[in-house]
Amino acid sequence: MSDIEIRDDRAAGRLEAVAGDEVVGHIEYFVLESPSRAFVPVHTIVQPEHEGKGIAGSLARELYAISEREETPVAPLCPYVVRWAERHPDVAPAPDPELLRAAKEWLVAHPGRF
Repeated sequence: MSDIEIRDDRAAGRLEAVAGDEVVGHIEYFVLESPSRAFVPVHTIVQPEHEGKGIAGSLARELYAISEREETPVAPLCPYVVRWAERHPDVAPAPDPELLRAAKEWLVAHPGRF
């Protein structure tokens, strides 16, 4: 995994794992603004030929590192990130139920986004 770089394309709402010039995996997310700011991961995708290499876990770990640096919580809706966070409570605090509810409402209000 040492040849994988993780980049945050905030404008596109994608945290990308890049090998050389190829995106080999990503987390799609949005930034919730109300009732307070939160990162909301919706999908984690790793290219089939790169599965099993720890890429999805590295993406999740980096998302929580960004969250900590920016003092912005994560309200995960992506099933993979939810499971990853449950296995890593040392770096992934439990999400605020109010933020999760607001994130789900945002998705319903923006059906074409994801």
